[in-house]
Amino acid sequence: MNSVTVYTTTQCPYCVMLKNFLSEQNISFNEVNVETQPEVMQRLVKTTGQMGVPQTEVNGQWIIGFDPNNIMIALRNRGGK
Repeated sequence: MNSVTVYTTTQCPYCVMLKNFLSEQNISFNEVNVETQPEVMQRLVKTTGQMGVPQTEVNGQWIIGFDPNNIMIALRNRGGK
């Protein structure tokens, strides 16, 4: 089973686009809003070196920004959709 976590903020249009894309593809995901959890944002910056959102972790692989192609590749590489 695939593990997909999307790190977002409330005002991010690319976050909305990414969540819509995942929903349209019937890909279940966990959303973490880093505005309400600043300690998570600090962990993201340490892990990825990036401050922007969305950041998506797919089966342990990080995808930065709105990047549906690489998300689908990461899912396929793990035997997912």
